[in-house]
Amino acid sequence: MNLDPNPYAPPRSAILAPEGGPADFRNREYAGFWLRVAASVIDGALTFLMTAPALIFFYGTAYFTGDNTDFAMGPADFVISYVFPAVATIIFWLVSQATPGKMAVSASVVDAKTGKTISAGQAVRRYLGYFLSLLPFGLGFLWAAFDRRHQAWHDKLAGTVVITSKRRRTLSVRFSDG
Repeated sequence: MNLDPNPYAPPRSAILAPEGGPADFRNREYAGFWLRVAASVIDGALTFLMTAPALIFFYGTAYFTGDNTDFAMGPADFVISYVFPAVATIIFWLVSQATPGKMAVSASVVDAKTGKTISAGQAVRRYLGYFLSLLPFGLGFLWAAFDRRHQAWHDKLAGTVVITSKRRRTLSVRFSDG
């Protein structure tokens, strides 16, 4: 039985909390694919803005223009390009339930069973799962577009979901003819 008279509301299946679930989840839904893409673009830009100056300091501008195909140019490159983003992302998930990009789009990463903050183990599994989601051809990320709960492979691996506030759609403006 649908108690919401709003015909523009998302389908009941898109809402996180089951009937009779916690009140604070009734106005939440699973974050869709494009919202997650927007958050990732924001996070990628911020990561670049944070790491590029340090990489230029250690390796000069040739770092970005060279033909280097190595995994990392040196220890500083490994720490700046791989360790720092991983640690920062995991800390954001544990402290704020979201990276800056997810905060910008009002999304949160939570435990799929409880809706609470994820554990450190889940955060590490989710981050490492990003690499699995990249293979093959980013299919694990694209999976979120088709999954019922919009979970990418890294979410399934870690037992997490990304949620956001329910979109309230307003009615179109209508005027009478007379």
